[in-house]
Amino acid sequence: MIDELADGEARNLLTIGQLADYAGVTIKAVRHYHERDLLPEPSRDGSGYRRYGARHAVQLIKIKTLAEAGVPLARVRELLAADPAAFTEAIGEVERDVRDHIDRLHRTLDRIARLRAGDRLFVSEQVADYLDRLRALGVGERTVHLERDLWIMMQALSPQTADGWLTDKLDALDDPQFQDIYRDYDAAYGWSPDDPRLPELARRSRRWYDSRQPTAEAGLDSDPEIVALAAAAAAAASPAWARLGQLTQQADGPL
Repeated sequence: MIDELADGEARNLLTIGQLADYAGVTIKAVRHYHERDLLPEPSRDGSGYRRYGARHAVQLIKIKTLAEAGVPLARVRELLAADPAAFTEAIGEVERDVRDHIDRLHRTLDRIARLRAGDRLFVSEQVADYLDRLRALGVGERTVHLERDLWIMMQALSPQTADGWLTDKLDALDDPQFQDIYRDYDAAYGWSPDDPRLPELARRSRRWYDSRQPTAEAGLDSDPEIVALAAAAAAAASPAWARLGQLTQQADGPL
């Protein structure tokens, strides 16, 4: 092939398509390198065609090799004209730039992985672990998402209340009776507000709360507005839950 190119140099017999084939690039790439003033563009012959020789092919292969190695086209001209020492130094800089780019890509992949994780992108690791515990208990994804939204709101508006609430919720999840109540609440999401099962569920819930003191870190009374806002958001999601909240709060008299 070198001999063929050498013959072509004397007569400039290579078309742009042949040149591109020799170098393993597209014609569009050759023209782009012309535009970037990286590859000399021969004048047209008497037939109106541009003809390329061996020096064009060699130069094009050098450009392609550097570009595939990650060298920005803006630096290719510098490297092509550099002496060996300057070339080695410049290649070292390019290598460092490529490694930095790879590191940025890895960080981007990490962010994408967190996006796939969903919960962990928006809430703390501790809350995300709590939500995973709900899933493990059989709580439906709809209810888990509603809880997640409440945690997002609480962590933004009152981090201290959120931290205390989380401590209390994690402690409660260790109680099998609370687990049963939570699963029943999840099932009640789509019930009618007049469903006859609601009063009994409310009674069970109230008995459980009455028999238990929140953990010292819970701090549920520290920000009643946040607590009320969370309760209102849950009630708005389900009319049955709204009714359960009313029944559970009726501390005096039969439910």
